[in-house]
Amino acid sequence: MGIMREFRGFLEEYKVLGLAVAFVMGAAVNEMVKSLVDNMIMPVVEVIIPGGSWQTATATIGPVTFGWGPFLAALIYFTIIALVVFLIAKMVMKEEKVKKK
Repeated sequence: MGIMREFRGFLEEYKVLGLAVAFVMGAAVNEMVKSLVDNMIMPVVEVIIPGGSWQTATATIGPVTFGWGPFLAALIYFTIIALVVFLIAKMVMKEEKVKKK
C-alpha cells in the first residue's frame, strides 16, 4: 500500500483533481463562448461583411488568398475567451495588485 499512499500524496500535493475539474469547466466555457461568437456576435459582423458570408470571406492578392473571415472570427473568439478568463480570475483571486514602492 506504500505506492498508493505516495500516489495519493502526489495527487494532493500537485492538486491534480482541482486541475482536472478546471480543465473540464474550461472546455465547457470554451463551447459556450464559441456558441456566443458563432450565434450572437458573428451574425452582426455578417451584415458588415460584403456578401454576408463571414465564414468564407477571403481576399485574393495575386496568387495568394487570405481567409480573413475565419481569422476575424478566431480573433473575436480569442478576445472573448481572454476576457472571460480575466473576469473569472479577478473574481476568484480578489487580490489587489502589488503596488511598487
